[in-house]
Amino acid sequence: MDPSQTAVEAPEEVNATQPTANALFVREAAVPPYHLPKCSACGAPAVDVQAQGPPASTAYVYAIGRIEARFPRISTEKEFAQATGRADTHGLTDRQALQAILSKPENRYLVRQLCWVMSIEGMETYLLRPRDPADFSLLVEALRPTPQPWDLDCVIGVRGPVAPPEMCNGLVIPIVMFDQIYSFDRDALIKAIPRPEKTSVEEFAPAAGELFDRIMQMTGNAGATDKDRALNYLAVRYPAIYANAAAAFARNASLTSVQVQSSPLSGARNMLDVIFSYTDRNTDVVEKWFCRVDVTDEFPFLVNKLSPYYDH
Repeated sequence: MDPSQTAVEAPEEVNATQPTANALFVREAAVPPYHLPKCSACGAPAVDVQAQGPPASTAYVYAIGRIEARFPRISTEKEFAQATGRADTHGLTDRQALQAILSKPENRYLVRQLCWVMSIEGMETYLLRPRDPADFSLLVEALRPTPQPWDLDCVIGVRGPVAPPEMCNGLVIPIVMFDQIYSFDRDALIKAIPRPEKTSVEEFAPAAGELFDRIMQMTGNAGATDKDRALNYLAVRYPAIYANAAAAFARNASLTSVQVQSSPLSGARNMLDVIFSYTDRNTDVVEKWFCRVDVTDEFPFLVNKLSPYYDH
C-alpha cells in the first residue's frame, strides 16, 4: 500500500439508522419462525417448499428486480375479465385497470390465483409466494399504475424448489417464499440517500447513481449467493457507500472494482468483506475501502462500518 493512502480522510459518516425520505434505509423486518407452507394457493399441484431442509441448509434470497403479475391459465384470465366488467375502468390503461381491480378487497381471490414473477435484468428469475398470506398486499403494491423503466423491487425470502410447468403456464423457475418486499424507483432511492454536507447535489447524485448501477450490473446478481445478498443489502440499506463514492470522485479517482470475499473473522457466523477500490486518475494510486456484512441468516446486517482497507 502506497504511504500516501494513509492520509486519506474517512468519508463523512452517515447514520444509517436515522429516518430518511426512503424507508429502505431505516426499516428492518423480523424473521418469523422457520416454517414454509405448501404453495398450493394458485390451484396448481401442491409444491412442498420445505424440501430445502432445516435452516442450516436454507437458500436465502435478497434480490433486486421487477415484479409483474401473469395469468397461470386461461380460466384465471377469463375470471379477471369478468371482474373487470363489473368495475368502472373508463379512461384507465390496461396496467392501471389491472392495479385497480386487484387492489379491491373483493378481488383478493384473484391476487392469490395469479403468478407473481420477478425478473432481474430482463430475465424471468423467480416465482414469488408470500410466507404469510397477509403479504399478498405487498405484491399488489408492487404493481405500479404507470410503470417506468427505473422501477425496482427488493425481495427478501427463502428459495424453494423449481416450480412445475403447471404452476405458471409452463414457466419453470425457482419459487421464492418471501418475507418482505420493498418497492421503489432508482431516482427516488438516490434522492433519499443522506448527502454529506460538503458534497453538492450536482456531485453526489451522479456518483451515487453510478455506484448503484455498477452493483446492479455485476454478472449473475440474482440475489441468491451470499456475495449477491451482501451487495444488494448495501445497495439499498447502507448510504455511506454512496457518500464514499462521491468523495472519491471529488478527489479525481475512478471506481475500478467492487470485490466480495470471505472475512478472516468468519467462524460460527458467515461474514463477508465488501471492498471498493478507487484509482487516482493522475497517479494510478489505488485506495481501498471496505465494510463487513453478516449474511448468516435471511436478513443481512452490517458488522463493520466503511473504513480503509489494506492488503495483507
